[in-house]
Amino acid sequence: MTCLPLPLRRLMTPFAGLAMLLAQPAVAQSVLRDAETEAFFRDASAPLVEAAGLKPGNVDIVLLNDKSINAFVAGGQAIYIHSGLIRASDNVEQFQGVVAHELGHIAGGHIIRSSEGANAATSISILSLLLGAAAMAAGGGGDAGMAILMAGQQAAMGKYLAFSRAQESSADLAGASYLLKSHLSGRGSIEFFRKLMQEEYRYSSSYASLDPYAQTHPLSRDRIAILEDGYKASPYWTKPSDPALQARFLRIKAKLTGYLEDPVVTQRLYPESDQSVPAHYARAYAWHKAAWPDKAAAETGALMKIAPKDPYFLELQGQILLESGKPKEAIPALREAVARSNGEPLIAAILGHALIATEDDSNYAEAKKVLRIAVQRDNNNPFAWYQLGIVYEHEGDRPRAALATAERYSLEGQPGPAMHSAEAAMKGIPKDTPDWIRAQDIAMTSRDAMDDKKHKKR
Repeated sequence: MTCLPLPLRRLMTPFAGLAMLLAQPAVAQSVLRDAETEAFFRDASAPLVEAAGLKPGNVDIVLLNDKSINAFVAGGQAIYIHSGLIRASDNVEQFQGVVAHELGHIAGGHIIRSSEGANAATSISILSLLLGAAAMAAGGGGDAGMAILMAGQQAAMGKYLAFSRAQESSADLAGASYLLKSHLSGRGSIEFFRKLMQEEYRYSSSYASLDPYAQTHPLSRDRIAILEDGYKASPYWTKPSDPALQARFLRIKAKLTGYLEDPVVTQRLYPESDQSVPAHYARAYAWHKAAWPDKAAAETGALMKIAPKDPYFLELQGQILLESGKPKEAIPALREAVARSNGEPLIAAILGHALIATEDDSNYAEAKKVLRIAVQRDNNNPFAWYQLGIVYEHEGDRPRAALATAERYSLEGQPGPAMHSAEAAMKGIPKDTPDWIRAQDIAMTSRDAMDDKKHKKR
C-alpha cells in the first residue's frame, strides 16, 4: 500500500511506497502543506489582514519549498512565502513584518497595476526602435542607430525599475500602517531588513557602490532609514510579541528544518542536549527521515509527555506509525488528532489513508465518511481525492472513482488525464446530477487548457 510522508508534506504524485499530496501552484516552486503551519499563518496574519481592509478568510498564505529568502504576491489574495524565509526569521514579529509588506501589495492592487510600468517601458522601447530605424534610413549609419536603440532599451529598463521601486516603497509604508493599526511592533520589520542588508553585502563585491537605481527594490539600508523613525515613534515599538504565537513560530521553524534539511544538519542545529519542544520536533522529523523509527518514536514520545492532547503531536505520532507500516496502530492517534483539530481536513486525509492501508474491509465505510468531509472542507487536497477514489473503486462505483481521479488530475495540472477521467465519469453518472455537472465542468476546463497549450506551441 502507498503511504504518506510526514505531516509537513510536499505536493507530489502518489507513487507506490510514497504517496504525497500533489498540486500545481501558480508558481514554479512546489507547495508545502501542513495543518499546524497553515493554522499559524492564519492566526499570525489575521489582525494585519483586517487592518489592510481585507477579510482573513479570503487571504491565503502559501508556503513554497525554496531555500531563498523571499516572499511575493502573484495575483489574487495570496501571499507566497519561501521556506527559506521562515528558516531565516528569528521570531514571529519578523514574519508578521513580511506579511504586512505583502498585504500592502495586495491592498494596493500592485499586481493588477504592474502592466502600467510594463506599458510605459514598452512605449519607450518602441520609440527608440523607431528612432533608431529612422537614423539608419536617414544615413546616420548603423552605429548611430544602434546607439539610439541601446539608449532606448536602457531608458525603458530604468522606467520599469523606478516603477517597481515605487511599488515596493508604497508596500513598505502600507505595511507599517497595518502593524500600527494591529498594535504590533515594527521591530521585526526592521530586523528583517537588516537581514536582507546582510544578504546584499554577501552578493555584492562593493555594497557602497551598488546603484540604487538599478534595483527592483529600494536598498535595505534606505528602507530602514525611511521606516525606522516612524516605527520607533509608535506606542507599540517596545511591545513584546505574543508569547503563544512565538512558541508556535519556533515549532513551525523546527519541523520545517527537520523535514527539509539533511538529518545531520538538523542534529547540529538541534542537538540532543536541547530538550525543548522545537528540538524534539525537529529531531523527530530528522530521525524519521533518516529511517531510525525507534529514535523518531522516542522524540515523539517526549512531545506526548509534554502535551498528550496536542493534535499536531498526535498527528506526528500517527504519521510515524503509518509510515513504519503500522496503519492499525496509527488510527487511534489520528482519530484523536482529527477530533482535537476540529476536523482539520489535511489530518483527516491521513486518517482516511490509514484506514484504507489496514486492508480491512470494515474500515472502508469510515474512510469514505472521513475523506468525503475532508474534500468538502478542502477541495484543493489531491491526495484526499486519490484516497477517496480508492474507496469508490473498492465499492465498485467506478464512475465516481473516475470523478475523484478527474478531481485529482485537475489539481495536479494534468488536463489530459483529467478530461479523460471526467468524460468516463459522465458516462456512468446520471445526467444533470451535481456529480455529473461537476464532471462536465472538469472536462470542459481541461479541454480548454489543452487547447491553450496547443496554441502556445504553435
